Amino acid sequence: MKVEKRQLQFDQKLEEMGMRIKDADQLKVKEDVFDEITLLALYRLVHKKWLSAIGGSISTGKEANIFFGERGNLNVAIKIYRIRTANFNAMSEYIVGDRRFSNVKKNRKDLVFAWTKKEFSNLSRAQEVGIPVPEPLVWDRNILLMSFLGEGERPYPQLRLAKIMDPESVYKQLIECIDTLYNKAELVHADLSEFNILYGDRLYLIDMGQSVTRDHPNALRYLMRDIKNINRYFRTRCAIQEDIKIFSKITHLDTIEP
Repeated sequence: MKVEKRQLQFDQKLEEMGMRIKDADQLKVKEDVFDEITLLALYRLVHKKWLSAIGGSISTGKEANIFFGERGNLNVAIKIYRIRTANFNAMSEYIVGDRRFSNVKKNRKDLVFAWTKKEFSNLSRAQEVGIPVPEPLVWDRNILLMSFLGEGERPYPQLRLAKIMDPESVYKQLIECIDTLYNKAELVHADLSEFNILYGDRLYLIDMGQSVTRDHPNALRYLMRDIKNINRYFRTRCAIQEDIKIFSKITHLDTIEP
């Protein structure tokens, strides 16, 4: 009964904002997601006409939940970073050393806000150089709105779950993406794997909140880790290049300092 009452109160709050609720039975109240700060950010996005409807959950990650949404006739993805349960230490590793966020206060709320802004910025830089990523639309506090990648209301599958007819071609595209990201966008994804790549009409890199600039103290280490992850996944699926050869071609360095 308490859960149903809380669900009703939550639905009423969203409706008061002017937001239409889709698939209400799938939109379960999660106290660690829809807190007062998140509801306020949602209200601001609805008020500014960025959102008109919210639907069911698309995915639940370590730090964020993603929901299906609508902006008029446009399908969007609503990424909400959880403030109460965010892994402060894990996030700090990627924020500290990033010159763009050197003034961030060391508390959980401000770190999550900075992280959301950071992902928006990283996606924008990647998109500018032609990397296939979800289009970043707007961010507010701990909420990031992006274009929805999928067919109808069904998201594209992660690479690990997709049926790929030509894995060698996909592998080459990914190595090219890593190169372009590093040399043109001056970014390193820093968590690239078969879990953070979607595959539909083409491949897409996602989850770029942790991505760092090329001058980050750990950028080269993260770059090598990305290369190793992609090689690990494709090793039994097609011919691959050696880790160090890819690394050297991208960075023009022969080795990486431990």
